Amino acid sequence: MRKSIIGLFIMLAATVRGATIGQWNAYLAYHDITDIEPAGRLVYVLSSKDLFSYNVNDKSVYAYNKVNSLSDTEIDHIAWNPTVKRLLIVYSNFNIDLLDNDNQVENISDYYSKAITDDKTINNITISGNFAYLSTGFGILKLNMRDAEISETYNLGKNVTDCSVSGDIISAKTDNGIYQGKTTDNLVNPNAWTIAPDGSSISFKDANDITTSTQNGYTEYIVYDTTNKCYWSNQENGSLQGWTQDDEGNRTVSVSEVNADGPKYNYFGFMKFAQGGLYSCNGKDWAQGKPASIHVYRDHTWTFYAPEGITEKTGVKFWDALCLDVDPNDKNHVAVGTRNGLYEFQNGKLLNFYNSDNSPIESAIQPVDKEYELITGTLFDDNSDIWILNSGAPTQSILKLTNNKQWETYPHKELMTLNGLSAGKMEHIMIDSRGYMWFVNSNWVSPALYYYEMDKDQIAFYNTFTNQDGVNYNIYNVKCAAEDKDKNIWLGTEGALFYLSDADIKNGDTDHLNQYKVPRNDGTNLADYLLTGIDITCIAVDAANRKWFGTNGNGVYLISADNNTQEQHFLSTNSNLLSDYIESIAINDETGEVFFGTTKGLCSYMSDATQTNEEMTKDNVWAYPNPVRPEYTGLITITGLTYNADVKICTSNGVLVNEGRSSGGTYTWDGCDKNGDRVASGVYMVQTAMSDGKKGTVCKIAIVR
Repeated sequence: MRKSIIGLFIMLAATVRGATIGQWNAYLAYHDITDIEPAGRLVYVLSSKDLFSYNVNDKSVYAYNKVNSLSDTEIDHIAWNPTVKRLLIVYSNFNIDLLDNDNQVENISDYYSKAITDDKTINNITISGNFAYLSTGFGILKLNMRDAEISETYNLGKNVTDCSVSGDIISAKTDNGIYQGKTTDNLVNPNAWTIAPDGSSISFKDANDITTSTQNGYTEYIVYDTTNKCYWSNQENGSLQGWTQDDEGNRTVSVSEVNADGPKYNYFGFMKFAQGGLYSCNGKDWAQGKPASIHVYRDHTWTFYAPEGITEKTGVKFWDALCLDVDPNDKNHVAVGTRNGLYEFQNGKLLNFYNSDNSPIESAIQPVDKEYELITGTLFDDNSDIWILNSGAPTQSILKLTNNKQWETYPHKELMTLNGLSAGKMEHIMIDSRGYMWFVNSNWVSPALYYYEMDKDQIAFYNTFTNQDGVNYNIYNVKCAAEDKDKNIWLGTEGALFYLSDADIKNGDTDHLNQYKVPRNDGTNLADYLLTGIDITCIAVDAANRKWFGTNGNGVYLISADNNTQEQHFLSTNSNLLSDYIESIAINDETGEVFFGTTKGLCSYMSDATQTNEEMTKDNVWAYPNPVRPEYTGLITITGLTYNADVKICTSNGVLVNEGRSSGGTYTWDGCDKNGDRVASGVYMVQTAMSDGKKGTVCKIAIVR
């Protein structure tokens, strides 16, 4: 029997055909190098507030993040201690990690969690023996890097910008001069510190003597590696390079173009998944003053729309990309709305630029300021026409650029709500299953939800936020909208979650919005409004009709298809979510991967809901991992199912061990029977049926215990 099972395993097995349900990933930028720390066989690099290392021996690059090793996100400082062979990592929130070259991390959270009224800012790091001296806004922290503890706190009551240790003398550079203290004294007492004598020669050095140079036309951070006998520095394009130098100062570059894979910037305020790729840009508003960050992530590869030459060609700054859309007939044709016009790209290259010079687009500032011609919504229709929303415009609001490059205008008085201008921030434009265009005005002046019948050129709106029970809300920001699988339109605001039912929309009912009531199930027959009081910033609906709600400070909520159950509440403290401030969500329905654009960068979660099939056959229904080996303890995933498919898992002789319904096109099994016990080795039959009872297919799962 054992031999036949093994034979079947070999016949069924190949490679795992999917990612693990519940798996987190981080997609961080490593573009802007600000510190380099040689550490023997590794060189640690702080870049874009993220960390990667280069292995001198095998030439490999490893990117560190909260998902795979670190305790936190957004790094301000790093410093290598050669005595204890640990890297000190200081985060912007004052959390601290110690990392060794074997990827072991020890967290020191005392300073992060300590509530003090003093300025906790960490200005610099000095390494001496086992210790790191952290110069802070109030004094010095003495950190024992071997024992992973804060040994002493020296509160000088002054902003210490740098520190030097020489013998038993500690020198602290402050805005009021240099103070000194002896380690043999009680330096916890501020009176033990005295002004350094006139003429004192004190050398303040960076933790690893890093220097800067601009002789090559950019700021270059340079450090000498005493172990590998070479210099390390950043290239102009943001990569790491290694080189030697002769007596005349001539360089010989031995290593170049070293970088971790990832986006160029950590700006993901707007995202959408289209045609097999994740498309993203800065999002948020037009006052960020950040370079346009347009990325495409497809087939595990990042593509960045390079800005070189665009500003020179257009005459306006290529900054603050607010929104984008992808041509349904050409995945390489992308329209991008920015603070100063509409940009049209083909294969990542600028194809056309439109502003008030060559189109009906209007400026939000008069006389015309071409830096503020606000395109806050872009949308391709099925004909490859581009619809745009021109916020703050004197006469226009909705425009269309046809596929033959002709402009059409659709002014509507209902949209002229900003002191005679069009609504201040019309955004999150979409076309629903009925063919209606929807968008919101998230500006505090006349916040509203609009829907527009394009074929009739008719518009309607909801700007009174009264629910079905007559409860009225004072709403200042309508932030997002999304359609679910039941054709309901969900609306996120700063204090309440609303929805419009399919029946309300068909009836043209604009008198009120609905709030979903979640029963308390405590015998009182009372209910609570779903997510009331939560500031909702973005909404996405997955293949199982579950709703993902991103929030402003409350992480991410996953609500069941029937809206009654909170299936998940991800926070940065209970998961690998990078930040509790969520700006955008996009879902790859084919794989179930849910992407979260946060204020600290992009991360994702592999959910258990994938795109459904119209029918289930042996060619499109499969399970992974398969075989399930003894060391595997995670979920077993069956994918390729129809919506709400019935799934039964039986032993080879027909004993039922598990059953349920799919989430979208996916069903997960924990490998246990109905009593919660792990099943024995063997081959298990997965029997499927469609929700209407029509028989599906059977696939097999081999399990080894």
